[in-house]
This record gives sequence, C-alpha cells and structure tokens, in this order.
Amino acid sequence: MEKLQIEVTEGGERIDKFLSREMPDFSRSYIQKLIKEGKVCSGGEPVRSSYKVREGEEIQVFLPEAREPEILPENIPLDILYEDEDILVVNKPKGMVVHPAAGHYSGTLVNALLYHCRDSLSGINGVLRPGIVHRIDMDTTGSLLVCKNDRAHRILAEQLKEHSIKRVYHAIVHGVIREEEGTVDIPIGRHPVDRKKMSTRTKNGRRAVTHYRVLERFRNYTYIACRLETGRTHQIRVHMAHIGHPLLGDRVYGPQKCPFSLEGQTLHAKTLGIVHPSTGEYMEFDAPIPEYFEKLLTKLRHIS
Repeated sequence: MEKLQIEVTEGGERIDKFLSREMPDFSRSYIQKLIKEGKVCSGGEPVRSSYKVREGEEIQVFLPEAREPEILPENIPLDILYEDEDILVVNKPKGMVVHPAAGHYSGTLVNALLYHCRDSLSGINGVLRPGIVHRIDMDTTGSLLVCKNDRAHRILAEQLKEHSIKRVYHAIVHGVIREEEGTVDIPIGRHPVDRKKMSTRTKNGRRAVTHYRVLERFRNYTYIACRLETGRTHQIRVHMAHIGHPLLGDRVYGPQKCPFSLEGQTLHAKTLGIVHPSTGEYMEFDAPIPEYFEKLLTKLRHIS
C-alpha cells in the first residue's frame, strides 16, 4: 500500500475538497471512498468526511496497490457519424466520460466502444484508452475520432501533432463580442495552485492558439465558432475566459451562478476534418447541434 504525506498550508477546508485539489489525478468520489474506508489519517488517526484540515498538520493518505482495472464492454448506444474498417467518428453526448480513470471505470465511451467494436480497436494508448486519439471533456458534446487499428492511429496521431486535423467547436459565451473574429495566441499550462485547472498564468505553458468567429449576438451573450490550431486541455474554455468571455455554464472558468439550467459548459465539437489514413482523401464530419443547445439558442433569441 502506498502512503502519501500531504502538508496543509492553509486550514479551514473540508478534507475531501482539500485532497481533491492536492491529488488532481483522483476523482472527488474516489477520495471520499478512501475517507470512508479509513485510509485518510491525521496524526495516525482516521478522519471523518466532515473533518476540516488545520494549517501545519500533515495528512496521510494510504492508497491501495495500483492494479490495472479490467475494463468491460457495455451495451451503451452510440451515435455514430461515420464508420469503416479504419476509423469511427462518434457524436459524444453530454455527461459521458471518454475513457476510464479513477472513479470512472464504467459508463465511459471506451466501455461502449469495446462492446461495439469487439477486438477492433487500436492498442497504442493501452487498455484504458483503446482507439482514443484525442478526447473532449465530459460535458462537451460532439465529434470524436476513434481508431480501429494501430496503423490508422499512428497516421492520425501524426496529423494531430502537425495540427492538420480540422476541429471547429460551437460555443455560447458571456458578454457581447464586438469584433467579428479574432485569435487568442496565449500559452496554457497547469494552474499554479489548483491542479485540476488549466491557466494562462503559468510559467510552463505550451503554445495554444484559438481562432474564433461570431455567429450570432444576443443580449449579454454571443454564439461563436472556435477553430483549434492547437489542442491543449480546456483550451477554448481557458482562452475565452482569459479575454473576458467565459463559456456559459462553465463554473470552473466562469461565474458560479448560471441563469439557465445547464450541466456544464455550452461547448460542442461540431466539425472534424481529417485525411483518411488509407485512402488519403480529405473527409469532414459534422455533429448536429444537441437539443439542449438549440433550445438555449431559441431562448436567447426570444429574450434579446
């Protein structure tokens, strides 16, 4: 069993929230499970879930030995935009995690792909991410590319590295953007304090470029299309927040209060363009705007 020792520099925070920030690779639910099982201690004594950390104390976390979990096929319906013997393009729904991770070993896109494709998925990214070339956030919807063999995976991963894959997202942001289009070219890296977040205020950021274009303006909001030149984690969410226009519904990088009933950010991976790994032909796929997004646009048009 692995033992972690984490020093508290600022007290008053509940233990699960504190550990979620200090251990960004683990989900909050997994940390809460460790607390319930008595694997989180202070001064050698297990703490309760209501425990609040104190400045200067040291928290011990006992992690069970890491095992590569068995990822099982699950009969989860997939909205398939395109499929052949090399690739699969899926329209991912809101709320679905792309690949298994701590706290999410079922109900993911990978579980669904294992059922749909059987043994026809590339193995380059290992058992937890078979076929996955790129990913989108849990609450982001839209086009996602999956490879069914290693050859296709290598070719398309190279296209992704060279930034030759076309990726256009649609989003609704806070505020009215006055210019018709623009580019945000600002490095993004891990947030210096909150390790679950990304930030433009970091010394170790990597170059990130987002091109945006206004599609429609409303009272207090703007509907935009964003084309990714690079593909950093949370790139559109971080860049739009940086220029003062965070995504509507994004409580991580935007306002905590949302005037609409939303589950996460209004972000949809609409268009995906690739050069096919076998034919060499350019192909473009389009994921229809989800129903919740269309209803929100209709509501914004009505109140503007």
